[in-house]
Amino acid sequence: MKILFIGGTGNISTCVSKRVIAAGHELYILNRGKRPVQIEGAHSIVADINDEAATASAIGDQTFDVVANFIGFTAADIERDIRLFNGRCAQYIFISSASAYQKPLANLFVTESTPLANPYWQYSRDKIACELRVNQAYREEQFPGTIIRPSLTYDTVIPVAIGSWDDFPIVDRIRQGKPIISHGDGSNLWTITHADDFAKGMLGLMGNQQAIGDSFHITSDEVLTWDQIYQAVMDAAGRSVEIVHIPSDFIAKCVPWQEGNLHGDKAVSAVFDNSKLKRLVPDFVATTPFKVGIKRTVEWFDADPSRIRIDDGSNKMMDAIIERYKAVYDNLTPL
Repeated sequence: MKILFIGGTGNISTCVSKRVIAAGHELYILNRGKRPVQIEGAHSIVADINDEAATASAIGDQTFDVVANFIGFTAADIERDIRLFNGRCAQYIFISSASAYQKPLANLFVTESTPLANPYWQYSRDKIACELRVNQAYREEQFPGTIIRPSLTYDTVIPVAIGSWDDFPIVDRIRQGKPIISHGDGSNLWTITHADDFAKGMLGLMGNQQAIGDSFHITSDEVLTWDQIYQAVMDAAGRSVEIVHIPSDFIAKCVPWQEGNLHGDKAVSAVFDNSKLKRLVPDFVATTPFKVGIKRTVEWFDADPSRIRIDDGSNKMMDAIIERYKAVYDNLTPL
């Protein structure tokens, strides 16, 4: 297949790009060319997708079997892609987010028929608007859209709720012996997926006629509590520290933007049913346990000091939340 990725060198998409090349497909990567990641065997198209005229000029008259957008965030992005690629691709894949699913969930088990509704997080509402436009274009214009929803997928990021993402504060705190935060009591269930495993599922949906006009999530079947997740991070960091359990309401009261991150996503248990994906991609199996994957991720950071960024704001935020919480908790007396 001839495939175009918009993005293609990010946390999720790098693994997908490498798997596409390994499978023998012809891959074109469209981005601004500012990331140091190089995908051996891929063709580079340097353009800013937000500059529609420049993108159209860079693509020329090429057509593609698959176009996948990893960096679409608003309905306007979808409108642009429809103008650019309608009639020029056999399948258009929009990478959405599992955070678009109903919050709070009415059922522990998330399927693709779970309603889309997130009153807490604008990011998720924007993804829902993108999905609605893709679906409308499929119904009304025969635009061959497929929607894929990842859930907390990682490779070169540290996928915790509070303290890190593409930076290193939580590992740095652990190695310094400082306490870390687990929202709630640490027992709610969550699913984290390695990008290598996500890539297996996505490759199986690419060029799959039965996937057009439909939506799928791609996640691991491993279910962990947040305390188990943080323990795995500590094991990867090489040290154990105190986990301070703090209610999500308290955290969001201290740091209002955390409401979307917690109530809009990670504060509620979510277990994903991947049976729909497996019907179309029967050989899909997520094979990277989190304790293995996060060790690889921390080793990846450690291998190159230039990758390690300590966000002092994140450290101050965690210190302040813990200090405020303990000021109340440590002074409580029995009724």
